[in-house]
Formats: sequence, structure tokens, C-alpha cells
Amino acid sequence: MGLTQYKRKRNFARTSEPKGGKPRPQKLPGASRFVIQKHDASRLHYDFRLQMDGVLKSWAIPKGLPWKQGEKHLAVEVEDHPIEYENFEGVIPRGNYGGGTVMVWDRGTYYVYGEQPLQSLREGKLHLVLDGEKAKGEWALIRIRGGEGKNQWLILKAGSSAKPISKKRDDQSVKSGRTMKQIAKDRDAEWESDRAHPKIRPDSQPGSASHKKKVREKSGDEPRARRRASAWFGSQLRGLPSAKARFIEPMKPRTLEKPPPSGDWVYELKFDGIRAIAVKIDNEVRLMSRNGNDLGARFPEIVAAVKNLPVAECVIDGEVVALDEEGRSSFQLLQARETLVTARVRPTGEEEKKSPIYFYVFDLLQLKGKSLISLPLEQRQKFLEQLCADAGEPIRFSGEIGGDAQALLKEVKCRGLEGIVGKQRDSVYEPGRRSGAWIKLKCVNEEEFVIGGYTPPGGSRKHFGAILVGYYKEKRLLFAGKVGSGFTSKSLSMLHKKFREEARDDCPFADLPSKHNGQWVQGITPSMMRKMHWVNPTFVCQIKFAEWTRDGKLRQPVFLGLREDKKASEVTREG
Repeated sequence: MGLTQYKRKRNFARTSEPKGGKPRPQKLPGASRFVIQKHDASRLHYDFRLQMDGVLKSWAIPKGLPWKQGEKHLAVEVEDHPIEYENFEGVIPRGNYGGGTVMVWDRGTYYVYGEQPLQSLREGKLHLVLDGEKAKGEWALIRIRGGEGKNQWLILKAGSSAKPISKKRDDQSVKSGRTMKQIAKDRDAEWESDRAHPKIRPDSQPGSASHKKKVREKSGDEPRARRRASAWFGSQLRGLPSAKARFIEPMKPRTLEKPPPSGDWVYELKFDGIRAIAVKIDNEVRLMSRNGNDLGARFPEIVAAVKNLPVAECVIDGEVVALDEEGRSSFQLLQARETLVTARVRPTGEEEKKSPIYFYVFDLLQLKGKSLISLPLEQRQKFLEQLCADAGEPIRFSGEIGGDAQALLKEVKCRGLEGIVGKQRDSVYEPGRRSGAWIKLKCVNEEEFVIGGYTPPGGSRKHFGAILVGYYKEKRLLFAGKVGSGFTSKSLSMLHKKFREEARDDCPFADLPSKHNGQWVQGITPSMMRKMHWVNPTFVCQIKFAEWTRDGKLRQPVFLGLREDKKASEVTREG
């Protein structure tokens, strides 16, 4: 019977029920993304790229996509491009192959009719369904003979006709909202033909100061921009479940040693700061750590910035970070700032300049009374980028930096950055879970540890010599090592005061003292144990170290600061 009876009984001019029709083809497993880049090189054209067989299969289309049913445009097949090129928007310097301005004109998912797309490609006929932000519908790529050795194809509008893109939208990036002229002026990313990936500049990401300045200039009158944003959100949120703005326990990334071999992953920078959830209800803003502790009093500038966002209600996931002079996030700088605040010492202008505080935001969980956690990551981040487009410092949008984890890790490591976080492009938000849909790949060994005691001071040092740290395994606190560096005179005094308030008589570590190969571990003998000072295992600290030794202890550990955003009982070994 099929759908014949279904269609015969309905007048689709009067009902919004789905019409049905030809079933959508299957996605190509592991390779279902497409991108169209507007490219102003020697001649303006559109580069059409399909993620397939580990690369971007690419065609140059001088006239762009055809929109009328049966209309055909020339498409010249060009060399395959690396997968990470799909996110490139910027300028190819003159003198390089393809020199000129490149815009991410459209992107999305594609489907292929037929069970063997690679064979269809080799045979010279691909019947596609594009589901992009601009291009939606059926097209076909057909190889034509001749062409004096050039691999020439036609792209044909299959299925029904589609409404052509307006002149304004044709000159608007789906990645940044910029025009070709603005991209050429900003020059915030460059691709050189002998590089495997684009240069990453600190101010190139949406959310940086230069990006925000550009967006503010483009939007013009601020109140009018706020009204436009509110109206746009209202139209986009229809049909989503209702939800109150409240604290939501953050989703957690799973630590991996190497990038996953498959899957549609997007990667962001990993920050070395404090995870925070911002909840806005009218003019009231609460900034909370991942375990629900209030952070608003410590970071009033962030609270003020969230309060100015152009919506009445929202819940944002992000990270509070301090940046060094080279734009790298540093938990140690953040802790130093906190030490000054705790001691009620006002930072000097020079200190504030050296370590500015920012709120890098990367997920939006609730907006205007609607829950977004069931939406795909890509859609949530699109809402978030729009919400923060006009926000002033210290809010910065943390977006995707690429799709090739190996290339990004190499670049990130060269720059001395923390690492990268990978997320499944279509992942939903899973509060409090470490499901594996988000992962982290670290270039620097940093972990959280529980403080269980400290050694007496030696030489000229006051208060204490080293802290004794560990982690939980099967509800037992295991010793990981002594940490004697990374302290300042102020932090020694502040920590010693805290330790005395939590003093205890017995050792909290389950495996001290102990021997390894006949030697007392780290020289802690039974007699030395009597000289140690023990504390209740309530303090969590961040430690940087070179590696784990064979007997499971920290090599060259450095204290970075206390963490008040995690319970001691949740601290386990990552490596």
C-alpha cells in the first residue's frame, strides 16, 4: 500500500502533517559532513566539499549551487583537502595557491542515495541530499566527458526547486556572520599551502576582544540589537520543553591518552581554570562552581557581564580563567589572584594587567524558559554564540578550533597550552555524567589531589616544608607523593592556617608508611611518621608534574593552588 492511502485522505494545503515521499537515504558512516566555502581568489567561486574517505572531496563551482529544478552548473573537481579545512575562514596570503578570502558559506550534513557512495563517486554520479543552514534539498553531481583532460562535472538541482539565497545572506558566513569584506579586513586566520592546518591566533576565536568589537560595530545601536536578539531567540525556541533557570551539574569529559579513531568530533581549547555555571533570572545572577559553591563574590565582574546579556533567563556552562602575557590560561595565576582577595589585599594595576580574568563560555543549557539540553551540541553552541555576540569582556565564546585532533595537539603543545576537549558534534548535554561523548586530551600533566598532611619546615622556610597528597581508590586514600615547590610566602601562611583548623592525630593515608624494593617510599620511615603533621582529607589541590613513576608516585610535582570546586571524596587518579 505504501503512502498512497495516507496521501489520498489528506489535503496538505490545510494540514501541517508531513507529506511523506521518497525516504531519506542513509548517512555515509563516519563521513557525513559537507561545507561550501565562498572563495574570492583570481575569480570568485564556491568550493563544494564532501567529507568522504578521510578527506574532503572538493569541486570548484563558478556560479554556485543551482536552485531551479533541472538547472545545471559547471563543477570542476579539484584536489582533496584535509578534514580540518572545513572550518577554515580567513585569508590565504597572496602568492600562495588559491590566494584570497575564504568564507564558510554553508555547512551541514549530507546523505547519499545508494549503498556504495565511494563507488558512485568513482562511477561519476552522486545523488545527494544536503541538510545545511542554507542549502536544503536534493542535488546530483554528474561527471561529464571531455574537457581537455580536466575532471569536469555538472551539479544539477534534483528533486523540487528551492528558493534562491538572498543577496544579503549570500554574503554572510554561517560560522561568524561576517561578510567577505569583513573577513578580508579582520585577517584573523591564515592558511598557507605548505601547512597542515591554519595558524591559530589568540584573538581569532569568536568571543575575543577583536571579534566582539567587530560584532558591536556591525550591530549598531545596542538596545535595538538586544531587542532583535530577544525576538530571534523567541522564534527559534518554539516547541522546546519548558524549564526553570537553575543550577545544572556540569557534564564531564572523559580523559583519553590518544584521540578517538572514529566519530564526528569537534575540538575546543582546554582551559586551566575553574568550571562555572552561570544562572540568570531577570537581574539576579548566580555564578556557581561544579559542586554548587557560590563564586559570585569572588568574580563580580563576571556576574555583572552575565547580568547584561540580552535575555531575561539563561543557564550557561563555562570556565573562569586567568590569562598570562601570552594569552595562556593559568590556574596558578588565578590562585594568586584569589590569595590576594582572601588576604584582603587589592591587586596592583600591574598584577591585574598581567592576569586578567575571563569567563570562557562553551554551552547553553537553558534559555528564556526553555531547556536546551536535549538539542545537539552544534545547535546549543549556535544559540550561545548569538547570545554572547554583543557581550562585553570578560565573557568570551569558546568555539570549535578544528576537527583534526593530532594536528591540533601538536600546535597546542608548541604553544604551551593545556590541551584540547573533544565533543561529539550531535551530543546532548548529560548533567553530571562522564559518558564519553565529551573527552579531554592533555598536553600537560595536571591533576587534582587530596592533601592529607605536611612536613615540618626546613632551613629558612616558614610554616611547613612540603604537603603530602593522595587520591582515592575504592574509598581508600592512597599516597601519591610529597610536593614542596610552587608555594609563595603568602600561600604558605594561608595554607598553614587552614591546615591547623583541620589537624588530626593519625595518618589518613591507607598505605603509609610502606616499602618499595626494600626502601621506605620517599624516605618516610616509621620514625619520620611521628614528625609529620596530619590533616583531615578535606582540601583538594591542583598539582602539575612531569610523570608518574613506576611505583605510582609523582615526579617533579609543583603546587598550583587549592580547588574549592570539587569534593575530596571525588578525587581519583586520572593517569
